[in-house]
Amino acid sequence: MTEAAAPSEPTALTRHIEERYHARHREQLPQLVAMAERVEDVHFGDVGVPDGLSALLHEMLGELEVHMKKEELILFPAIRKGGMPGIETPIAVMRADHAGHDRELAEILRLTANLTLPDGACGTWTGLYRGLDEFTRDLAEHMRLENDVLFPQFEAERRADV
Repeated sequence: MTEAAAPSEPTALTRHIEERYHARHREQLPQLVAMAERVEDVHFGDVGVPDGLSALLHEMLGELEVHMKKEELILFPAIRKGGMPGIETPIAVMRADHAGHDRELAEILRLTANLTLPDGACGTWTGLYRGLDEFTRDLAEHMRLENDVLFPQFEAERRADV
C-alpha cells in the first residue's frame, strides 16, 4: 500500500510531519535501540554484528527528540503564523541538524553492511534490520519534505522581502 502524497501547504505539511513522522520516530527508535542492544549482546563477537549500532541509535534518539521539539515548539508555530522575521535562522539550524542525521543514516548503513543480514540471523536481528529499513526511509522522507518542500517556501519569501 502506498502512502498518500504529503500536502505542500505549510500549515497542513507541518501537521503531517508531526503526525506521520515525529510520532513514528518516537515509536521506532526506542524499539530499535532495544533490539540493537540485544543483537550486540547475544551475538557479541559473531561475524557481521553491527557493533556500535545501539550506541548510535541511542544518541540519535536524544538528538531527534531535541530536533523535533525545536520544530514543534519554535519553528512550526512560526510557520503556521505565516513566518516571522529571522525565520531563516531556525531553518538553518534544522538544515544543519538534517546534515548530521544524513551522516548518522550513512553510519547505520555502514555498521549493518547496508542492512545485509548474515546467514542464519535470528528473529531479533531480522526484525532490527526490517525496522531500520523503515526508520531510515521515514527519516529520509521527513527531511526531504522539510528541506525541499517546506523550508524553501519561507527562505524564498525572505529573500524576496530583502
